[in-house]
Amino acid sequence: MGDFYKPQDAMSLWWLGSGAGPQDSPRLIGQLFLAEGNRKVGLEYAPEWLQKGFALSEDLPLSRGVFLPKERDMAAGAVDDARPDRWGERIIRNLYKPARLSVLEYLYFAGDDRFGAFGVSLAASDYVPSGSSTMPSLDSLVDMERAIAAVLAGEQLNENLVRLVKPGPSFGGARPKSLIQMDGAQWVVKFSEGEDFDTELVEHATMRLANQCGIEVAPTRALALDRGHAVAVKRFDREGGLRSHVISANTVLRAAGMPMGYPELAQCLRKIARPEAIRGHQKELFRRMVFNILMDNTDDHEKNHAFVRASDGYYDLSPAYDVVPSVQGLGQQQLRVGKDEAASSVENALSQVEAFGLKKDAAVEVVKRVAAGVDGWKVFFQRQGVVAQDLENMAQYIDGPVLQTQRSEFLPRISKGLSR
Repeated sequence: MGDFYKPQDAMSLWWLGSGAGPQDSPRLIGQLFLAEGNRKVGLEYAPEWLQKGFALSEDLPLSRGVFLPKERDMAAGAVDDARPDRWGERIIRNLYKPARLSVLEYLYFAGDDRFGAFGVSLAASDYVPSGSSTMPSLDSLVDMERAIAAVLAGEQLNENLVRLVKPGPSFGGARPKSLIQMDGAQWVVKFSEGEDFDTELVEHATMRLANQCGIEVAPTRALALDRGHAVAVKRFDREGGLRSHVISANTVLRAAGMPMGYPELAQCLRKIARPEAIRGHQKELFRRMVFNILMDNTDDHEKNHAFVRASDGYYDLSPAYDVVPSVQGLGQQQLRVGKDEAASSVENALSQVEAFGLKKDAAVEVVKRVAAGVDGWKVFFQRQGVVAQDLENMAQYIDGPVLQTQRSEFLPRISKGLSR
């Protein structure tokens, strides 16, 4: 499928979001190019973008010159967020088989359905994506499952199945996924890799539980299959057919030169969020951190948090996504939590609440509400259809001595559980 492609060392980056130009046609941002032994992708803004565009991230200011990432196998600044995730890379390697596979190729083959509002084209004069097709509907779910299974098995897909597999719909992760159209919107659909644990139904239940705890989440739907479930997550980078510019926490923290941590991310909100919204976003970030700790979600890495650019140029914390128990009891989050680094403890979460714009009493109240919600997780999950074996697998960690003891400390004066 990649036979038509001849490796090129430079491509063009396009803006596909609202306000792109006349009738919102694509607008040239600049040139992408390989550098330093083909291990980095740099960006140089086009003159027109310098005049009327915006800085794609803090480390890509609107100025002349060449921008390069500091590390190998990355693209500059926010451009790196336009790459496919690990599953998307797998699709590109196995189905498209391009003659070369640098970061530039991954950016190109991510295609027109990639996350965010960027497009990549071989030509500098026109935006021509690597490929696009009609978005599948829910009626295609069974065939999509077949296509995913064929990819996992290393089998060759026919043309009808290939069109059901999209390489670039999300920020991060290795789980099989694609896109479907439901209720007039685009949804990312995740599938199992064949494991016994119904991760997809558990993710749906966890996201709904997070919402009950006061967290803004991306809408989800559990889709029953012959065996287990798929989970559909509504895209928050699309609204009414328009594309939004979204940057990951990874991009935000790298641009600020800060370590990968929740307190650092909360401080970055002071620069990128509108002034009157900063405190609310910081409190929401704290709430999510506590929920992840108490629900044993230790895969809360910097690609699992994002910010959406609004029309006024400020950024809003995106809805929560990819929230699911890790079922490992590792005791360490992916991001720094507090003074005890990444230790998964409420005590650690409360150690630097000032970074979240909170006083200790207010932070404790947040913990109490989250603890109350998590305390009723098992009954809540049962009502979502999660089977007994999966509940037992999670309970050994969520209701284990470490996490249960922590949440119990915040339960005495509040209701234990959820009525829903």
